[in-house]
Amino acid sequence: MGASKSTASQQASPQAAPTVRHRRTDVIDRAIVVLDEQGLDEWSMRRLAADLGVQPSALYHHFSGKDELMAAVADELLRRGRRPAEIVTWESELRLVSVELRDAMRSHRDAAELIAAVHTRGVGAQEPLRRMAGALQRAGADDELARVGASTLLHFVFAHVSDDDRDFALGLDIVLDGLTARLVR
Repeated sequence: MGASKSTASQQASPQAAPTVRHRRTDVIDRAIVVLDEQGLDEWSMRRLAADLGVQPSALYHHFSGKDELMAAVADELLRRGRRPAEIVTWESELRLVSVELRDAMRSHRDAAELIAAVHTRGVGAQEPLRRMAGALQRAGADDELARVGASTLLHFVFAHVSDDDRDFALGLDIVLDGLTARLVR
């Protein structure tokens, strides 16, 4: 009887559906496509799993939940927005980080909402804030000014992501002028 059980399972194997394995990066890449196609309001683990052809539980192999997946997607959007550059001055670095952040927030449907949401929850999209604070500290800012200045700059970008380029550049200049004035005191 044991032989027939083994034979039955061997016969069933060729007909069984192939196992599809997705790497974490594959899931993130596909999540970005789904975000573009459906928007953040319709975006869910269930929809993403269906799009990948897997059960929703398969996504939990890579992510503990939707917040962690959203954070990974936001971080990937920010990574894709980075530009290679040799920064000479702290002002240039702050300007570059601000423009990269804005570009990432404008790069995909609902990316601005996603990045702002995961940053606010503290689960992702923290790199721009760290880079901004680091640039301010290198410029001589104490911990408080670096923290508050970076946060102010970050929230300027969040609030003005939809401004036209000239208005955004002027507003960014105003914020950076204020930070410069604080640093020379």
